[in-house]
Amino acid sequence: DVQLQASGGGLMQTGGSLRLSCAASGFTFGNSAIGWFRQAPGKKREAMSYIRTGGGYTWYAESVKGRFTISSDSARNTVYLQMNNLKPEDTAVYYCAADLRPPYSNFDLEYEYWGQGTLVTVSS
Repeated sequence: DVQLQASGGGLMQTGGSLRLSCAASGFTFGNSAIGWFRQAPGKKREAMSYIRTGGGYTWYAESVKGRFTISSDSARNTVYLQMNNLKPEDTAVYYCAADLRPPYSNFDLEYEYWGQGTLVTVSS
């Protein structure tokens, strides 16, 4: 079974950093795209970043470009989202998701498998 386990959320002050982890299992890690999405209260889910685990291509939403960095570790079947210079508007539940069917994109409906989410709260 495909499983995604997101972790690393927490409470942070404005300007702080957090690293989210997404541990994946049940599929060939190198043949996928792993994305990070977030959903704030009362808002629709939005894509933050994704990585093509086989080639390393990365994409970022404009709102996080330059602050967030996505990376993957094939030895651990884990994708990370390093979040720096956090802002209160980054407060949301963050989800990782896997798309096993190319072509890959940041479109959330193309991601077949989802982790359980991890809450990030940024205080001002």
